Amino acid sequence: MPIQTRYLFSAAMSVPPDKDALFNEVYDKEHVPALLGVPGVIAVARFKSEPVTMMIGGERKTIVIESEPAYNALYEIESPAVLTSDAWAKAVEAGRWAAHVRPYTTNRRHVIYRRIS
Repeated sequence: MPIQTRYLFSAAMSVPPDKDALFNEVYDKEHVPALLGVPGVIAVARFKSEPVTMMIGGERKTIVIESEPAYNALYEIESPAVLTSDAWAKAVEAGRWAAHVRPYTTNRRHVIYRRIS
């Protein structure tokens, strides 16, 4: 289904290898469901970075940017105001996320994108 809203919020981060399983379990089973319950959050999709192999200037190149976060969650939201709502504030602290996962996240990047076409 194509993106329907005007805004995407990106929450990207890395975790140490020994916290990877916990991170993914909590993100998928607790964090995403909590945030999907916030008014104005339409959809969430999670991604893990991989090396990119592509043709550039007639040459096959593999690109790995080690400084990029390993994980990225893209949230389709109705407006940037969703991120400062009371419901969002409550959801991001729910479950095991705040105490058992967030302290181990590194290289965090939060970006909001406004659709232009």
